[in-house]
Amino acid sequence: MTLIRTTPPRPVDVTAVFPQLAVLARPATRLHPRPGAPTPCDSSIGGPLLWPADEPWPHCDAGHEGGSHSLAAIRVEQSVRARVAAHPAGTPGVRDHTPQERAVLEQIDWDAEQPEGPVPMLPVAQLYVRDVPVLRPPGEADLLQVLWCPLDHPEMYMPRTAVFWRSAADVTDILASPPEPLDVGMEEYVPEPCVLAPEQITEYPNSLELSEELRGQLGDWSRWQAAGAGLDSSWAPYPTSFYRSDLSVAPGWKAGGWPQWGYTDPAPRQCPACDTAMEPLLSIDTFEWDDGTRSWIPYEDRAAEFSGDDRHHDMWRPTRVQIGSGYKQQLYVCPAAPEHPHIELMQ
Repeated sequence: MTLIRTTPPRPVDVTAVFPQLAVLARPATRLHPRPGAPTPCDSSIGGPLLWPADEPWPHCDAGHEGGSHSLAAIRVEQSVRARVAAHPAGTPGVRDHTPQERAVLEQIDWDAEQPEGPVPMLPVAQLYVRDVPVLRPPGEADLLQVLWCPLDHPEMYMPRTAVFWRSAADVTDILASPPEPLDVGMEEYVPEPCVLAPEQITEYPNSLELSEELRGQLGDWSRWQAAGAGLDSSWAPYPTSFYRSDLSVAPGWKAGGWPQWGYTDPAPRQCPACDTAMEPLLSIDTFEWDDGTRSWIPYEDRAAEFSGDDRHHDMWRPTRVQIGSGYKQQLYVCPAAPEHPHIELMQ
């Protein structure tokens, strides 16, 4: 069954109020990850990759701080959560470990130390161009794969990522059992396996990326009123915040579109190889929405989000990933040559 998620129309057609924004519109793909059982042939978050058996698995050889969480134990808890989600609330025994899960936990050597040397990276995202058409891969590639190191790095407050492009048709023998680290730095560095419901939307720049003149117009409540935007007076003191939270950049995991800012101000992002201005590739978000962006909650999730069912209490964090204290990790790619090194920022 195909997973579908639909973003409600924006409360206001912002280009009707500010026509000059129309030329700044960008396509984006909201990924809408939801816990599931993806296969290597699916677009996914935290799922198995379509990785060639004869290609070395990526490892991180940077300096690391020690891991403190057993990856095997985290995988068991992910299995339990998936089982709980698949049964009605209150079903007896659902939260109990199965014999197989208990066996895994019993075999963990809690005193074992992470082996010396490069650390195997973990799958973060696999996106097929057929599902995410905003991707602009190099050459004949039609598949994007993103991995990251699950250990902390000194003076780096988000996981270190690796980006790969490939042609899915070239992978005839899939690596069945990729190497994995013994421990990870945080449980939040192990994405919950999620299937996707990609949805194409249109975004506009964060207000910090607009001209000073246009920012001034956004903050002028009389312009919104004169355009017949139909907003109630509660927005009068902060129309720019309304634009930022409800009309410009979508929250959650997404590809393409415009970046969100706030943790820092916008800064030039130039390709380290050719100095071309880089473009957003992927936004890895702690939350799919928050109290300030609830208008972006898909129609299909609204009933569950506002229900009292414990199974739905963390719908806004389906991947259980956390960036910093609850931020976003943004990956940028060179539009002239996507195979050039990418850059990453936390916002």
